[in-house]
Amino acid sequence: MLQLVTDSTCDLPPALLAQLSLHVAPITIRFGADAYLEGETIDEVTFYEKIHTLGMIPKTSQPAPGLLADIYRAAGKGGDPVLSLHITSKLSGTVNSAELAKAMVQDEVQVEVFDSMAGSAGLGFMVWEAWQMSQAGAGLTEILARMRVIRQGMLIFLTLQDLRFAQMSGRVSALQFALASLLDVKPIIGLHEGSLDVQGRVRTRKRALQHLLDLVVEKVGKAPINLAVIHARAPDEAASLMQRAEQILTLKQAFIAPLCTSIAANLGPGTLGIVAYPI
Repeated sequence: MLQLVTDSTCDLPPALLAQLSLHVAPITIRFGADAYLEGETIDEVTFYEKIHTLGMIPKTSQPAPGLLADIYRAAGKGGDPVLSLHITSKLSGTVNSAELAKAMVQDEVQVEVFDSMAGSAGLGFMVWEAWQMSQAGAGLTEILARMRVIRQGMLIFLTLQDLRFAQMSGRVSALQFALASLLDVKPIIGLHEGSLDVQGRVRTRKRALQHLLDLVVEKVGKAPINLAVIHARAPDEAASLMQRAEQILTLKQAFIAPLCTSIAANLGPGTLGIVAYPI
């Protein structure tokens, strides 16, 4: 059976994630000289406590090729093929690490690396559908074809609460030129072809959240979609946003998930977003 590998930017509700048989490569989070593995040696609570206590924004880095190679060997030890799905290569070196790891094990394991051109719940939805298809007996070729369709239709829109994180983050360099002039507004950020870009600007948080919904409605209308609301320490606003989405959109599968800390490190607490794609 197909084995699935992903990285720790894959956002799914914990209960759903626990149902899936996944091999997860952790992103490294660095507070100065101290390095932690996301989801293994640092959790969400400790992550935000350190930001508050240390007064610094951490750096993140992709899994090393050697670590991914070891994961591939373990996943494919029974002769199973491996599908390795990862955060967009435009914002992280994880896909490159995966390709290097694939070359390291090419005589041992069949590995296919897939660039999600997304992250967070966008990657989560792809992993979820790949797992469901595999369980139903679909082969690697069929699953990859579906992943490309999802990738093509994926919509990710975000609004930030604290612009310091995006300004200081080297992982969102596409925003650097724009954010300096947006300090008195709430920017709407979209993921376009794997890169972050400013999609709009509004004056209040309330208008920002409504604009997220408006952008999705503009793209999909009443067509059935899968949708996730993601948040960085904003559960009440996330629940309210989901409630409004349920009222105006046609949702098939929907969930709320915390934004992984490695992405929150680049966007900041208070970030809220909608991830959606047509069925």
